[in-house]
Amino acid sequence: MEFKNLSFYFLFALFLLFSTFPVSFSSSSSSSSPKQNGGHRQSPSLPNSIIQSSFSTSFDFKFSGQAGPLDQKNSDHRNGKWILLQKSIGVSAMHMQLLHNNKVVIFDRTDFGASNLSLPQGQCRYNDEAIRVDCTAHSILYDVATNTYRPLMVTTDVWCSSGAVNPNGTLIQTGGYHAGERKIRLFSPCNNDEHCDWTELPQNLTVKRWYSSDHILPDGRVIIVGGRRAFSYEFFPQNSQNNGIFYLPFLKETTDPKEENNLYPFLYLLPDGNIYIFANQRSIVLDYVNNKIIREFPPIPGEKRTYPATGSSVMLPMKLVASASSPVVEVMVCGGANGGAFSQAEKGVFLPASRTCGRMRITDPDPVWVMEDMPMGRVMPDMLLLPTGDVIILNGASKGTAGWESAIDPVLNPVLYKPNELDLSKRFTVLKPSNIPRMYHSAATLLPDGRIVVGGSNPHIRYNFTGVQYPTELSLEAFRPPYLAPEHSHLRPSILTVEGPVSYGQKFSITFTLGFYQPAKELMVSMIPPSFTTHSFAMNQRLLILDVVGVQRLSLFAQKITVCAPPSRNIAPPGYYMVFVVHRGVPGHSSWIRMQ
Repeated sequence: MEFKNLSFYFLFALFLLFSTFPVSFSSSSSSSSPKQNGGHRQSPSLPNSIIQSSFSTSFDFKFSGQAGPLDQKNSDHRNGKWILLQKSIGVSAMHMQLLHNNKVVIFDRTDFGASNLSLPQGQCRYNDEAIRVDCTAHSILYDVATNTYRPLMVTTDVWCSSGAVNPNGTLIQTGGYHAGERKIRLFSPCNNDEHCDWTELPQNLTVKRWYSSDHILPDGRVIIVGGRRAFSYEFFPQNSQNNGIFYLPFLKETTDPKEENNLYPFLYLLPDGNIYIFANQRSIVLDYVNNKIIREFPPIPGEKRTYPATGSSVMLPMKLVASASSPVVEVMVCGGANGGAFSQAEKGVFLPASRTCGRMRITDPDPVWVMEDMPMGRVMPDMLLLPTGDVIILNGASKGTAGWESAIDPVLNPVLYKPNELDLSKRFTVLKPSNIPRMYHSAATLLPDGRIVVGGSNPHIRYNFTGVQYPTELSLEAFRPPYLAPEHSHLRPSILTVEGPVSYGQKFSITFTLGFYQPAKELMVSMIPPSFTTHSFAMNQRLLILDVVGVQRLSLFAQKITVCAPPSRNIAPPGYYMVFVVHRGVPGHSSWIRMQ
C-alpha cells in the first residue's frame, strides 16, 4: 500500500475519533429530518441564537505540498471558471435579488410581448401593452441548491425598476414603466415555495419612479431616490410629511440635456445614518431626516458614470474595529462613457468606454478622487464585493452606452480588483472570459457559496434571437472565482454553527472545520447582505469585516472564532446577511444570520 493511502486512512481514523469527543459549544444540528418540498431540502426552523448553514465538508488528503491561498500554478481554475447553469430560463435576467432561503428572484419586463416561458395553466395577464392576452411569465424563482426554476406572475410592468429587502426578508420592489411606474410589489419567501408569488399593493408611490434606486434604512424603511424626471425621493412605508415626497434639486442639477446621465444613482448608507448619493459625476451626503444636503464632494474626473453613460460602483469593505468610533468609508466608481456618447450611438458611432476607476475616502476631512486604470474600458459593468474583500468587475461593453442597440464589442473577461494591494500594478487581474456577451439589461449577484450568478442581455426592444449581432440572451451562468479552485479545498472552512444571539455590538461565535488538521491562519469573517442588481448597480450592497476577538481549537478539526457584531443599524441595517469565514484568502460556504 502506498504511503499516501496509509496517511489517508490514518487521518480519517483520527477524524472519526476526534469528531466523537464532546466539545464545549452549542450544536445546531437537529434530530428531525428536513422536509422534502419540490425536490429542495428545506432547513428546519431555527431560533436566531443558533443559525444552521448548509454544510458540505470537502476533505483533501494529498500531501504534495500546501499551496498558498491564491497560488494558481498548474491549475485549470487559476483564472476562474464559467459553468452554464441553464441554457434558457425563458426570460432575460434584467433584475436579480437573492433571498435568505437561497432562491433568486429574476425578472425582465412585461411590455415587449411573450417570453419563452409559459405561466401555469389558467394564469394570464390581460392588461399587457404589447399583446391582448399574455400567458407567459416575465419573472422566475431560481433555486440555487437544485439549479431549477419556476415561473412567477408579475402583474404590472417592472421594466427598469428598483428594490430592497426589508428586515423580515421580503423584497420590496418599486416602480417600473407605464402601468407599473407607481407600483409597490412584494415577494416574500414562504415555507411552501410552490405558492410563493408576487403581491402588488393597492397603495402607490407618490410619483412615477422609472430608473430610480432604493436603499434599506436603519429604521427598516426603504428610501426610493430619483427616476426619470423625478427629482425627489420618498419612503416605503410612506412618510406623512410633505405629502410623502421630498424634492432634491441635486437630481435636476445633474441631468444632462437630451442624455440625462443621472439615472439609477448610486446610494450608500453611511455610519452616521445619512445617505451618500452619486449621480453623473457629482456626489453629496443627504440628511434625509431633515431633507438637507450636508456635504458635497468634488466631481469625479473624466467620463459620466450613471445611466445611460453607465458605470458601476461599490462602497469598499468597511473594517470594523471595536476600539474605533467609526469605520473608514471609501467609495469606488468604475467605467462609464463620455458625454454625448448616447447621442452618437443613435447615429451608429460608438465611442470608447471609460477605462478609469476613481476611489474617494468620503470620511476624510478633505476627500479627493484617486484615479486608476482598468485593463480595458467598460460601459455597463457589474461590480460585486467578494467575501474576501476583493471586487469583481464583469459584463458590459467596450464601446457605446446603455440603451437599445447602443453598444458594441462586449467585454467577456471579468476583472478581479484587490483594493488593499500596495503595488498598483498588481491590483487588477484579468480572469477567464465567458463566451456569452452580457451587455444591456444583464445582471449578476453573489451566491451564498461564493459563486457569481450571471444572466440576461437584451439590447433590443423585444426578444430578438436571429439576424442581429447580439441576440437576446436567456441563459444563466455561474462564475467560480479563483478562490473556488479545487487546489484550495484544504484551506476552505466549513461552518457548522453560528452561536448567538447575534445582536448589535455583542460578541458571537462561529464553529467551523478545515479540510484536515492544520492551524488556522489569516482568518477573516465578513458579512454581506443580498443586493438587488439591475442596470450595473447592486443596490444595498456592502461588506463588513468583523473584529475578531479570539480563535479556539475545539477538536482536531473543529475550531471556533469569536467576533464582534456590527455596533449599530447605521453600519448594518436590520435584515439578513451572509456570513463568511475566510481562511488564508479562501472563503467557505456562508451561513445566514439576521440582524434585528
